[in-house]
Amino acid sequence: MTRKLTITIDEEVYEGLHRRVGKRRISRFLEDLARPHVIDSHLEAAYQEMAADASREAAAAEWTENVGARPV
Repeated sequence: MTRKLTITIDEEVYEGLHRRVGKRRISRFLEDLARPHVIDSHLEAAYQEMAADASREAAAAEWTENVGARPV
């Protein structure tokens, strides 16, 4: 899930971001910079390890496809 955040920065910094990163890419750029400082790296590594497990990912995909298929 994504959340909207309003921040205030110096105009010169904004113009530099706009020039270097591009108007539609500033949010992603800032998120990528902040992520290692605010997300537990062990948790991120664990998620990457789980995503690399092909059989686990296949089982998870099958489960999500069948969640809504069962009668209540």
